[in-house]
Amino acid sequence: MLVEQQASAEAKSSGTPWWKGAVVYQIYPRSFADSNGDGIGDLPGITQKLDYVASLGVDAIWLSPFFTSPMRDFGYDVADYCGVDPVFGTIADFDSLVERAHALNLKVIIDQVYSHTSDQHPWFQESRSSRTNAKADWYVWADAKPDGSPPNNWQSVFGGPAWQWDARRGQYFFHNFLAEQPDLNVHNPAVQDALLSAARFWLDRGVDGFRIDAINFAMHDPQLRDNPPAPPGGKRSRPFDFQQHVHNQSHPDIVKFLERLRRLTDEYGDRFTVAEVGGEEPLDEMHAFTAPGRLNSAYGFDFLYAEELTPELVARVARDWPEEAGWPTWAFENHDAPRAVSRWVRDEHRETFARMKMLLLCSLRGSITIWQGEELGLPQVEVPFKRLQDPEAIANWPHTLSRDGARTPMPWTKRAKNLGFSDVEPWLPAGENHVELAVDEQEKSSRSMLQFSRNCLRVRHEHRALHCGAMRVVEAGEQKLVFERSHNGEHMLCTFNLSDRPVPFTASGNAVIQTGEVNGNELGPFAALIEEIV
Repeated sequence: MLVEQQASAEAKSSGTPWWKGAVVYQIYPRSFADSNGDGIGDLPGITQKLDYVASLGVDAIWLSPFFTSPMRDFGYDVADYCGVDPVFGTIADFDSLVERAHALNLKVIIDQVYSHTSDQHPWFQESRSSRTNAKADWYVWADAKPDGSPPNNWQSVFGGPAWQWDARRGQYFFHNFLAEQPDLNVHNPAVQDALLSAARFWLDRGVDGFRIDAINFAMHDPQLRDNPPAPPGGKRSRPFDFQQHVHNQSHPDIVKFLERLRRLTDEYGDRFTVAEVGGEEPLDEMHAFTAPGRLNSAYGFDFLYAEELTPELVARVARDWPEEAGWPTWAFENHDAPRAVSRWVRDEHRETFARMKMLLLCSLRGSITIWQGEELGLPQVEVPFKRLQDPEAIANWPHTLSRDGARTPMPWTKRAKNLGFSDVEPWLPAGENHVELAVDEQEKSSRSMLQFSRNCLRVRHEHRALHCGAMRVVEAGEQKLVFERSHNGEHMLCTFNLSDRPVPFTASGNAVIQTGEVNGNELGPFAALIEEIV
């Protein structure tokens, strides 16, 4: 880890925050490593595998929710913001994880879910008990229309109306996601205070930052106006897709809450805050959320939901984040999207494409996130309907994002039961197409995808131009993508063939790293090269 430590020291001496250009490794606790033999991954299991994570050359880990939860949405339905669910361990286990991570020079980022809670959260239990209790206005309640129907036409992301009748209050409550995930009324200052108190709890325990889930869903239109219909066309598999979501989310006052959050995190020094921002056109919100005095960064779904990886897509996202804009974070894969090598390329090109994709991710301007197993080149797992766990997949079968297929257990050992994840049947099946890609198998070869991923991260750390430099797109044609990265006199030329056909190519400098077939006059299918221009 000497290179990474030197890069960190250089960043500190230059005044660059650690997170600017950082590589974050996302861990889904349920699926990473099971230490107690119940088929579900846990915090001690993560701690046991941190040496492996550190060996990749990443700067930080991001833990998906491990909080107390009934697990209707696998932790994104929080029942106690300051508790560890027993399935994952204890608060002492979390403290041990943070201590070990910091000993390995890994920062720890955790999820924060501020738009909604579980319906089992004590706040909601009190709020629903009457219209006059102390937390009566902590959630979004509304009377029925005269005919008994919901207050407006808002639809849930997971299907059906975004309103659920509650007989105890004699009112409807609002839920952007599952009915078991009632939306908080984040307009209420008391709710904001409670959320910030929870954030302080984790900051006091040593976390280095927050990934803020679905933050643009955190505030609604208090007038409860109907959403207008979406324009004709486009893919529509849910009622949610038939609307423009201008009133159920994206209220302009969200940024005022983010300013409060930023003031809190600034009390703790060099902490990192990154927003998840979804939607059809999230760019304006992402820029607003990362304006001075707000969050450090934001990421959307430009790549995560893209049907193909094209030069123009990369060029567009680069144009969307000029030097004067905030700082972006990029991900090609995560827990909410199918594995990229299964979305973007045919099986015969999967290995070559996976390498090119990793090198491209490590070349982009911004911070980057690697989803667990992405460094191994894992494809999507086909999970049969009877084994599905994801409520979105079950509700919208067979038209589904197949999130379960990207959340299957991490393959540690080729010949071990359940690929070394657990001694018992895991909560999701281990992927048969992951056997040959297991960590122990790839550790044996210097030419494996795992070793190439380490090389990509090493090159990113060694060259400040790639780590935090400017980016200028030179060419974005049908097949070939060329861009420059530059910083303090260092210039890197990055050339990628994003197609399955050769493209003309002429070397311009000293090769630093390459993948695929590269010769004097062409790049082979899904080949790539980074050169240093001197």
